[in-house]
Amino acid sequence: MSKSLKLTAMALGLACAVPALAADLTVVSFGGANKIAQTKAFYAPFEKTTGNKIIAGEYNGEMAKVKAMVDTNSVSWNLVEVESPELSRGCDEGMFEELDPALFGNAEDYIPGAIQPCGVGFFVWSTVLAYNADKLKSAPTSWADFWDVNKFPGKRGLRKGAKYTLEFALMADGVAPKDVYSVLATQEGQDRAFKKLDQIKPSIQWWEAGAQPPQFLASGDVVMSSAYNGRIAAVQKESNLKVVWNGGIYDFDAWAIPKGAKDKEAALQFIAFSVKPEQQKGFSENIAYGPANKQAVPLLDKAVLKDMPTTPENIANQVAMDVTFWADYGEQLEQRFNSWAAK
Repeated sequence: MSKSLKLTAMALGLACAVPALAADLTVVSFGGANKIAQTKAFYAPFEKTTGNKIIAGEYNGEMAKVKAMVDTNSVSWNLVEVESPELSRGCDEGMFEELDPALFGNAEDYIPGAIQPCGVGFFVWSTVLAYNADKLKSAPTSWADFWDVNKFPGKRGLRKGAKYTLEFALMADGVAPKDVYSVLATQEGQDRAFKKLDQIKPSIQWWEAGAQPPQFLASGDVVMSSAYNGRIAAVQKESNLKVVWNGGIYDFDAWAIPKGAKDKEAALQFIAFSVKPEQQKGFSENIAYGPANKQAVPLLDKAVLKDMPTTPENIANQVAMDVTFWADYGEQLEQRFNSWAAK
């Protein structure tokens, strides 16, 4: 009897000593320099801290992939990086799990808009006008310059989609950044944006992956391009690529959990870990995207802060991505854009 009790006690002791089984989390992001920064700031430290293994995947923002997995109950991704309009639309359509904001600490520590019902913004980025200073005689300063093919002859790079492209077209046509979405919400404004795009259509070289604009600019394939600010900053040490903040559009990228994903608790643990000030600092030190957690800002060096989209001087003439607008108009405008681009 005594021996049996001892064995039972020993077994219980061993059971308590063994940690809960580690989870393999498939985390899908947009790849490139962004993914490298995520690996250094989030994935590797999280694995070391928790024992959970991160399987890092990448995609190009195709919500159809997420929807297909959710609709067929075959969700293989635990976390996915999404831009704000897709997060909002996906939440409305039941594609993402709803999250308890209390899990991520004090809401006042975050830039407004970071904590959403179905996701948490973990960095702020901008789509900006970029150019290669080695290839141009004078520097462009606005989207009006981007459209000026006489002063700046050559191809221009734009992301192949309605989002950003239509806003830039309106700013090139003289619409003030603060008025872009109120104009674009009208039929006249939409027609005006497409008419403006007609002017440079023969000069456009479309891009679909964030790595392409720096490549196009470095090779001289384009003289200017819209680009993610972090992708340009990542290659500035070995190139003369420069950013025009004026007329940029800033937004959050957020983590979301596809509806029905396994290991939800471990996924939530990862999200909370990624928005801690120290992790946020590490991310911004590896790519020029602004921390969503404001507590990380004092931890960053001034030299790093100058390339952040959220510093007062850089954000002054930028446009905040209007999530509600794109949730309401996104589908119809993307369809119209695709038809226009195919002509």
